[in-house]
Order: sequence, then structure tokens, then C-alpha cells
Amino acid sequence: MNSLRRRDFLRLAAIAPIAYNPLRHSTDSSPEIAFTFDDPKLDSGAGLRWQDINDRMLRALSARRLQATLFVCGKRIDHAEGKDLIAQWDRSGHAIANHSYSHLYFNASGGPGSDANVTLAEFEADALKNEPLIANYTHFTRLFRFPFFKEGDTIPKRDGMRQFLEEHNYRIGRATIDASDWAISSRLELRVKQTPSADLTPYRDFFLQHIWDRAQYYDSLSRRLLGHSPRHTVLLHHNPLNAFFLDDLIAMFVAKGWKPVDADYAYRDAIYDRQPNILPAGESLIWALAKETGKFEKELRYPGEDDTYENPKMDALKL
Repeated sequence: MNSLRRRDFLRLAAIAPIAYNPLRHSTDSSPEIAFTFDDPKLDSGAGLRWQDINDRMLRALSARRLQATLFVCGKRIDHAEGKDLIAQWDRSGHAIANHSYSHLYFNASGGPGSDANVTLAEFEADALKNEPLIANYTHFTRLFRFPFFKEGDTIPKRDGMRQFLEEHNYRIGRATIDASDWAISSRLELRVKQTPSADLTPYRDFFLQHIWDRAQYYDSLSRRLLGHSPRHTVLLHHNPLNAFFLDDLIAMFVAKGWKPVDADYAYRDAIYDRQPNILPAGESLIWALAKETGKFEKELRYPGEDDTYENPKMDALKL
């Protein structure tokens, strides 16, 4: 085997599907990671219908015996087929949580798709508007995830929404590991639209490296901040990218010594009850807690994650 082939073999071996063996993770030093998904929707893409995307993602989780949390944005599933989409996750035992109805940008105007400053009252009403669409599922859980990870840019909005959620028995569905899988999926979908037979391996490789980079960064930050790794949750999306490569992603974490865990178990970590005192509020939970200390200013970029960071890398690789 020449050196090039050997390198290819080792790279592929690192991400090949691996049967989960809990005995591999008996040490306390193994980071734990749970998977959460935003924005299930009825769109098709990359040659896949929504049902194909659903099936592939659910199969990947089932094969690893993992329960995720699905954060539902009402406007994307407010349809008979949308109810069926969510029901399939519910029947598989995954938690169904609130991601607002309209996916409004809660900070000052200028966010994606926004043309006016959303008031606290408008944002509260939009969160409640979503509840009837999800509350009757067996695995409905009272977690609320802020769209765009933006939790308010003023004290009245930040604290007002926190009080509102507490009054309605919601916890904030934060994630410790933020990422931009949606940006990679958009590139992949465009490539398949242009070239249906395109080789998607480069997108898989970039996706896995991106998530691994972000996981390593946020875990390192958490160890420096907390002195240990929390039960991590990673933010991902219901999209063709994860339909194709979610099993590869889980296998990568297993191969690298991380322990996949159920999302409801991860959210029982006390870290998810902390309320960082920062403005603007939001970003990943670890980012926000680090920002609160004032000790990590030289390394905390804002926003924590965005396509602007990944696009130049993908451009260079012609993705």
C-alpha cells in the first residue's frame, strides 16, 4: 500500500460506521455528546424528499440506539404532512421541543429575514403560537430554543423572555456546541441541483472536519472554563447533509473516544440551568458562559458560528 492509499485508508477508517460499545467509554475523561436538530421541514433537496430525509436520519439514530431532541419551528410543518413528519420522530421516542412558530430574529433589526425590531410581546406570542402544533405529542418536552441562538439584545428583552419561559414551565434548549451544518448543506444541495451525479464525498469530509473542529474547540473552552466537560449537546439541522452523513458523524465521535448519549440525559446536566449575564444574549452555552467571565475576549468571535467563517474554506475547496 503506497503512502497516498494508506492515508486514504486511515481517513476512511476513522469515519466508517462503528458499532457502539458502551464498554469503550468506561473512563471519566470521555466527553459525552447528544444530538439535537432544528427546523424539520417539508422541503426536498439533493434529490431527497422530506420523507427520505426523515427516514435516513431516524435510521441513523435508531442504529446507534440514540434519542435526540427535535426543535420544531411551526411555520415549516404547519400542514398535514408536517404533522406526520413530527409524529414519526415522536413514535421513535425522540423529544419534541419548541423552536417558535415564525423563527423571528430576537435581537435588533438586521438579522436574517428581519426588517423590524421584534418586541418582547411579539416574540412571546410567537412562542405560544407554536405550542398547539407540538404539545399533544407523547414526547413533547418543555424546552425552547431561540432562533439563530439570539436571546435578546437588551436587559428587558433578555430577562423578560427568561421570566416568560419560566412562567410557562420552559427551560432554554441551548447547545454547548454550535456549528454551521446548514451552510454546508446549502452548498451540497446546490451542487446536486447542478450535477445530480456529483460525488458528495468532499462535502462529507468537510462536514465531519467542521463539526470535529467545533467540538474540540467548545470542549477545550469548557474544560478551561469549568474544569471539566459538560454533557455536550450539538446543534444540527433536519437537512440533506445529515440525511446522508449523520451516521458517519456519530461514528466519527465514537472512533475519537466520545460517548454519544441521549439528549434528555444531557439536558439533565445542571449547566443547562445557568443563565449567562451577557448582552447581546445567546450563542452557544459555553460561548456565553466564557463571555460572562471576561477572560476569553481574545478568542471569542461574534457571532460564535456563521457561514461567513466557513464559506471561504468551502470556496477554496470548490465546494
